[in-house]
Amino acid sequence: MSRGGARPPILVLVMGGAFALLVISLLVGSLTQPELPPYTPTALAPLRVGDSLVGPATYTLDASATEQWRYFDFARNSAVDSGPWDLAFRRFHVIAAAGGGIVDLGVVPFDSVRELPVGGYLPNSPGPDTTNPGVGKWYDYSMLSHLLTSRHHVYGVRTATGRYAKLELLAYYCREAGTACITFRYAYQGNGTARVAR
Repeated sequence: MSRGGARPPILVLVMGGAFALLVISLLVGSLTQPELPPYTPTALAPLRVGDSLVGPATYTLDASATEQWRYFDFARNSAVDSGPWDLAFRRFHVIAAAGGGIVDLGVVPFDSVRELPVGGYLPNSPGPDTTNPGVGKWYDYSMLSHLLTSRHHVYGVRTATGRYAKLELLAYYCREAGTACITFRYAYQGNGTARVAR
């Protein structure tokens, strides 16, 4: 009895169908133009804030250069091109200045964080690609859309001068600069206490 016309096993058909659906979804995701958030890069306007509490404030900077860090100084309430700084951004990387650190406070409402811990801040990890484990992977990556989205954790930052700030990374895109246009909100306490809310 001839079995030349035997049908393939059902498992092979199911796996083939699943593979075809995966390929189609990846193609659709890569061809779809995402709606970019309405943020625009904030103009540089460094201005000393002294002992005051700043924020909550929202700031957007273009961190798209692959070889160059963009620096932000809480004490001057601005991205800066020279002088002291507290955080640096490059693509999706975030680091603290030497002597400073970052701690992950988890998924909590930004406004609910009124006082930061005084310990637990992690310094940057040395190596060929400097990172800070306190902020680590602050985003989720979608294989379907190929987009990074914020995990909406709130972070505590202790600056090299012993000041404190709370930080939430909001977005990785903006309409004007496209990719690696990072928007974050923060509140900074200039008087040296860990209180970051009024």
